[in-house]
Amino acid sequence: MLTRSRWPVKTLLVVLAATLAAYALVMQVWGGGAVAPLALLWSWSGLAMALLCGFNFVLRGLRWRLWMAHQGRHFSLPVALRLYVAGYTFTPTPGNVGEVLRGVMLARQPLTLAQSLSVFGAERLADLLCLLLLCLPALAWLTWLVSGQTPLNTLWALMGVAAVALAGVYGVWRWSTPMRIYLLKRFTWLNDAWTCLTLRPFYWFALTLCAWLAQGVAVWLICRALALDLPLYTATSVYALAMVAGAVSTLPAGLGSMEATQIALLALHGATAAQAIAITAVTRILTLWLAVATGVIALAYSVAVSKDIRLS
Repeated sequence: MLTRSRWPVKTLLVVLAATLAAYALVMQVWGGGAVAPLALLWSWSGLAMALLCGFNFVLRGLRWRLWMAHQGRHFSLPVALRLYVAGYTFTPTPGNVGEVLRGVMLARQPLTLAQSLSVFGAERLADLLCLLLLCLPALAWLTWLVSGQTPLNTLWALMGVAAVALAGVYGVWRWSTPMRIYLLKRFTWLNDAWTCLTLRPFYWFALTLCAWLAQGVAVWLICRALALDLPLYTATSVYALAMVAGAVSTLPAGLGSMEATQIALLALHGATAAQAIAITAVTRILTLWLAVATGVIALAYSVAVSKDIRLS
């Protein structure tokens, strides 16, 4: 078990304080003030957006429950979802690696660090796959801006490239036995992560894709509420591409890189600076900070009341 001193509480508090200060400064200087956009959170539209983001948490929690069962840890649905959401407390860490603690901090039958890392690895690979698929329209549009090809032809070309790349990765993994053996010996958790992904692949793929689509719909509603008329697939794709940029940066929860990417893409689609900043700020509050806040509540309940999480 990790000791209390190694839990990233100080890091989380520093990240939270710095993020709130940065959001407030950017909204005040370039976003025309924060009052009007944030008032959206207390409307019926805000409630609908929050529920869509909550639906994302539930679907990904079902996926986590499946892979935890593979590790021999079986939970009822309500308990599994609560334990999964509690892990969001540690999302604002570099590369989201704090979420590895989900399995380690269980009070009864905790996972080893390697086992928890394997589940975390499977989660990130599944998320990345679906986000890459969802960001194809945005990539096609950006390629069209540069090359002058029609967006539809560019999209088909990108889909072909994606299919070839996936087939190539699978082929290298499937038939390059020495490389696979080396990687599995060097990173023992990778074998279990791969096993997780081979377990009911259509089920976890459907859960993951629907989860990110739900957040894409939430972003689309935010755009509409703040007077930016984008097609649903465009808003979803812009958000997915921004999330991939944030993940690639390995910054805590993609902070800074995700926001910059989404603001730039929205501006390219005709949003004013104030609109792009407001949409991005509301998006992050609902898709990231709502998860962290819900995670803190679930973690506190799990530690103090149900006692199925231990922090020492």
